[in-house]
Amino acid sequence: MHTVKALVFDVFGTLVDWRTSIARESRTCLAPLGITLDWLAFADAWRARYQPAMDDVRSGRLPFCKLDRLHRHNLDRILTDFAIDHVDAATRHTLNLAWHRLDAWPDAAHGLRQLRTAFRIAPCSNGNISLMVDLARRNGFPWDAILGAEVARDYKPSPGVYLAAAEAFDLAPEETMMVAAHSPDLAAAAAAGLRTAFVARPDEVGRGAGESSPAVAVDVVVRSLPELALALAP
Repeated sequence: MHTVKALVFDVFGTLVDWRTSIARESRTCLAPLGITLDWLAFADAWRARYQPAMDDVRSGRLPFCKLDRLHRHNLDRILTDFAIDHVDAATRHTLNLAWHRLDAWPDAAHGLRQLRTAFRIAPCSNGNISLMVDLARRNGFPWDAILGAEVARDYKPSPGVYLAAAEAFDLAPEETMMVAAHSPDLAAAAAAGLRTAFVARPDEVGRGAGESSPAVAVDVVVRSLPELALALAP
């Protein structure tokens, strides 16, 4: 592990609690309109369209566009699915930016600060740059750079996204470690030559419904970012 010089991070689910944050923001935006929903189910439905929308880009059916645009397309569809497609454009715009207002897991900012003392750190997320900047400012993430899909002009798990992150730091893939709470993300990073660290987020999609342990071989398994800092300490 002494060859690792930079850590790049998945963000949605690994660093931030998207599910309860989106449920809260959806209620804040829609409840004043007299709309009553199962807000967690609404958040889950919105998130469920995440990978299919990116598949259209990865397959070439759509040219690359920022995640904000895909989120808005998905929002328009689920408003119809929930029979609330009367929501006006201004409210849709505000609600779509809910992804810029997600709250971090309690250990995230502190753990990143610890890790930054020994490594260069950056997100390697499918989120666009402005989204990553807003989440960093909201939650105190001390990034050295903003990397990921918008830099690579593609979406994970395409190998070019991981390789572009390593290249941005002038590092070889094996000098770069991908940190995530999702086994498919880590499997793809490892296939591209990166080292991998799994951070358990067992409550990401509901209590006990997230990944508690990796389903693939990884270099490091931890329960928090401070624990990762200890595991990687010389």
